[in-house]
Amino acid sequence: MAKVRRHHVVLALAAVLTVFAVAAATWHASTLRLMAEAERQVQDRLTISQRSVESEIERFRYLPGVIGKDERIVRLLEEEAAGETALHANTYLQAVRGMSGADELYVLNTDGLTLAASNWNEPGSFVGHSYGFRPYFQQAMEDGSGRFYAVGVTTGKPGYFLSSRIVASGRTIGVAVAKVDMSPLASTWAEAGELSGLADSDGIIFLAGDPRWMYRPLRPLGAETLDRLGQERRYDGIDLAAALPLGLPTRIADGTRLAYEGQVYLLDSRLLDPEGWQLLSAIPLEPVERVASLTGGVAALLTLMLFALFALYRQRRQITRMRLEQNAVLEQRVAERTRALAHEVEERRRAEAELRDTQESLVHAAKLAALGRMSAAIVHEVSQPLSALDNTLAAADLHAERDAKAEVRRTLASARNLLKRMQRTVKHLRNFSGRREPGPAEAVNVAAVLEAAVEIVTPQARDRGIALTIDVSPALARAKGNAVRLEQVFINLLLNAVEATTGMADGAIVVTARNKDDHLQIEIADSGTGMSEAVRERLFEPFFTTKNSGESLGLGLSITRMLLEEFGGTLEFSPRAGGGTVAQVSLGVFETRATPAVAVPA
Repeated sequence: MAKVRRHHVVLALAAVLTVFAVAAATWHASTLRLMAEAERQVQDRLTISQRSVESEIERFRYLPGVIGKDERIVRLLEEEAAGETALHANTYLQAVRGMSGADELYVLNTDGLTLAASNWNEPGSFVGHSYGFRPYFQQAMEDGSGRFYAVGVTTGKPGYFLSSRIVASGRTIGVAVAKVDMSPLASTWAEAGELSGLADSDGIIFLAGDPRWMYRPLRPLGAETLDRLGQERRYDGIDLAAALPLGLPTRIADGTRLAYEGQVYLLDSRLLDPEGWQLLSAIPLEPVERVASLTGGVAALLTLMLFALFALYRQRRQITRMRLEQNAVLEQRVAERTRALAHEVEERRRAEAELRDTQESLVHAAKLAALGRMSAAIVHEVSQPLSALDNTLAAADLHAERDAKAEVRRTLASARNLLKRMQRTVKHLRNFSGRREPGPAEAVNVAAVLEAAVEIVTPQARDRGIALTIDVSPALARAKGNAVRLEQVFINLLLNAVEATTGMADGAIVVTARNKDDHLQIEIADSGTGMSEAVRERLFEPFFTTKNSGESLGLGLSITRMLLEEFGGTLEFSPRAGGGTVAQVSLGVFETRATPAVAVPA
């Protein structure tokens, strides 16, 4: 009895330890997952805020340059006279402010004195005030443009100042300035409940959804920085030396935590170029901790329930032993049957793989057969330029002996053209015969495929006195298929047309390609002998051929149709009016959402 009691105590302790371990592991995993989600949310906020800030600035970046081109502004800066000239400039700036939505627009002379402003007739007018001490004025005078965020020394309202140098007759006559109010961004953050802020290059937050962040430095400011800010009067009227720093590290990395107002926040930042600003965003971690704790508690409760079920199982195991043994026998039989089925599936997969390899071999063999059918024409196509090249080089040698440099250059250029012609022919043949992989469905430039096929078959057609022409619609859509496969299809059909037209007077083959409804229709029409209805009915039967014994295996059209059906295409034959046969290929249009169109190599 004591031994049984000790066994129960050990099991109870093991259960308790397991519950604690599961709860701790679940809490830890949940915390990691929720922290990752929180970091993603912070990054999303930063991305949205960054786009908002950049778009707000870019919306007004052009304004100073446009203002500086207006004749009224140029006349005012050149004359620096009041009266009607100044009135025209002021009313122009006031009208532009109303149309553009800028906070204020004004113009300074080369000394930084404001000559005209959009608020010329309002309280706090900029007219008559000097802003030569402002960095945006100095930057515009030196570099042509400037940008600066500061609190207005006249109005006391903060804003982002964009400036542009005004040049007339080759000399600088003043600076145009646009002031942008960025406070709507802070209002948006506040309405959304976001703890976000924007700090300048010195680490001072000048825009924030929480007013308690405004004009607080991220880290303590040095004496030199405070002195420079005072000279610039960037935050005029604000005691930065007394502002309490947020106490953030020099570099805010992923996972930085901020203790603020009795809560812990997950904080991240992003630099904004070229201003050098730092965009901040933080979300509270209290929901993360609460959900992680709740998840850990649920896991502990589920573990306790599992242990309770396990204890019930142990009490009833004597009754269920027989059922378990029967289940074990049944599972063994199922496992044996499963292994047998797996073996059968594997055998089928192997058979399918062998079938695919056989099909690929047949397709490649069909390519080689097509090359064999064209061998004489190919040899002629290559040997003719070779003979011409020999004669051309001999002529170049004679010209060189006569020191006729111009003739040598002309003759060598002709030789190079002959060599390029042979290279182009060999390249087409190598591309056609070398690649065997079918590849996925792609957007095929059918016009380029037809041109490549026609160029390969043209030597044979020319040797047999057959005129081969191609007529492709200029707005032909992209087809769904594989460029290499389709090239083999068209070469096979063209070779059949050439053989059917051989010996005919005025033999001709016409290739056309058109858009038709939701598909592409390609027709290869020959003026050959045509075919009977009985022959057309058996055209696609394997090993059926109308050629003499030994000339063909009768697999060409069967393989051609198989290649088209891989991508949903069709192939049909019909009599041609006036004699001959029309081979009609239908191809589906490739959806534009997929990959870009693939062109056949030349």
